[in-house]
Amino acid sequence: MHPLPKANPIPNILTGIRLVAGVVMFLILAGSAPQVPILSEYLSPDDQLRLGRIAFWIFVIAASTDWVDGYLARRWNATTRWGAILDPIADKILITGAILSVLAWGGLPGVAVPCGLILFREFAVSALRETTAGSVKLDVTLLAKWKTTVQMVALAALQLVLLWDGFGLPLQGQGAFEWLATTLIWLAAVITLWTGWQYFAKAKRQMEQAPARAADPL
Repeated sequence: MHPLPKANPIPNILTGIRLVAGVVMFLILAGSAPQVPILSEYLSPDDQLRLGRIAFWIFVIAASTDWVDGYLARRWNATTRWGAILDPIADKILITGAILSVLAWGGLPGVAVPCGLILFREFAVSALRETTAGSVKLDVTLLAKWKTTVQMVALAALQLVLLWDGFGLPLQGQGAFEWLATTLIWLAAVITLWTGWQYFAKAKRQMEQAPARAADPL
């Protein structure tokens, strides 16, 4: 009997890199935010923008691996249980870190509500999956995958608004781009809440049907 070939580790490595990058991005971006106790006393505005740019590119590169690792895992037939567990954790850490960093920088009060709604939904669905594990099957939907993409695009846009001067972008376009970024984060919040409701509705249906299935004759 021949041993099963080992799955290519590259997709899982990319997922692990995204997880670590989410933490690093958060520490750099939130740590360089204006009015951070102690640390801000040693950082000039130019230093803050420089660190912000570094964190922005870390976020963009890390977010791009969300599609790449999944594509490679399917192409190479390298899907593993460990990767399936690690992938949503990496996504949530990256999204949560970006949201907290954007809120730490301030200056965009209109995004606090959608950002909070996104966090509430993510925590609620994670708790739902944990408490119903083994009794309810909640497969990731296509809309939920697009939800993550919209979240990442919106958060990248918000970071760009906050770091506008640091990238040397023209001031006359900042207002329009801020409106676009704010619209995107609200769109992300709506999709996030809708997919969350879908998961809870599906879990409710499965739990209601479970006793009936158990009573069916063999």
